[in-house]
Amino acid sequence: MKFEAKEIAQMLQGTIEGNENIWVDKLCKIEEGEEGGLSFLANPKYSHYIYNTKASLVIVANDFVAEQEVKTTMLRVENPYMAFAKLLSVYNEIQLNKVGVSSQAFIHPSAKIGENCYIGEYAYIGENVKIGDNAKVYPQCYVGDNSRIGDRTTLFAGVKVYSNNIIGNECILHSGAVVGADGFGFAPQGGEEGYSKVAQIGNVIIEDGVEVGANTCIDRATLGSTIVRKGVKIDNLCQIAHNVVVGENTAMAAQTGLAGSSKVGKNCILAGQVGVVGHIEVGDRVIVGAQSGVTRNIKSDITILGSPAQEVNKMRKIYVYERKLEDMEKRISELEKLLKQSKQ
Repeated sequence: MKFEAKEIAQMLQGTIEGNENIWVDKLCKIEEGEEGGLSFLANPKYSHYIYNTKASLVIVANDFVAEQEVKTTMLRVENPYMAFAKLLSVYNEIQLNKVGVSSQAFIHPSAKIGENCYIGEYAYIGENVKIGDNAKVYPQCYVGDNSRIGDRTTLFAGVKVYSNNIIGNECILHSGAVVGADGFGFAPQGGEEGYSKVAQIGNVIIEDGVEVGANTCIDRATLGSTIVRKGVKIDNLCQIAHNVVVGENTAMAAQTGLAGSSKVGKNCILAGQVGVVGHIEVGDRVIVGAQSGVTRNIKSDITILGSPAQEVNKMRKIYVYERKLEDMEKRISELEKLLKQSKQ
């Protein structure tokens, strides 16, 4: 990316204070600024950096008042943070704007590839696969037979999509994500016979606008479909088991695990290391605190915490009581001694 300050000002509808013809070709923090760098100042705690930064251009608020001379060129906008976020989005789009099919990719003759797609080196596109327009399949991805990848969806390097799965439009799957591996289905044989594998013949459906973090696994259903509804955001290292349904716009942080046939409602937030047992339902707009274990059905519009998870205010009281247990044990022991003495 290389732009003149005046081009960026036009893009962000801001005004230049300084050299409008200066060029920038990189983004940087204001405290780590360097020549040719573009940064921003949104938090007043960082104001002192602007007087010594080496960044060529700094985005500041319209109402920013310098207390001493500013040597760098400033771009004044209404909201510096949002303006910089817009630039980050543009920069990212430019960086990832890849088009073309590598000669080192394998594409089955029956597969259908949309317009303006990118298929990287050593990617494997199986039989009867359909990939939408402007999709990107980075190197070493695997897309199994009969799977569908929507328009403007990106599979970063090393994503594995097993056969018969459906991924919607404008999704992002980060490196190492696995979609459609077998669900954890085994029938105990009793005694020393071990387990018999139960065939997993369903699939995974990921709707539009879903983002899946690195090394996250979404298992295929035993029968029917494991479903991730539109707008869901899943962090790295999460596990979505067979026949799970995740409601639209729900977000879950790293190391969260949803056991088989559980259902999570829409607009929920599951913090890191949350565990949800199988065959239960979590309502809409539920917030689950970090490291909580959800073991029963949860109604909508509630915040829960702990293991087993309880309503948050109740759980806070329990935590207070737990901290007092040692003192309570001593007091009870003393009372028992006094009681014994009184009886004697």
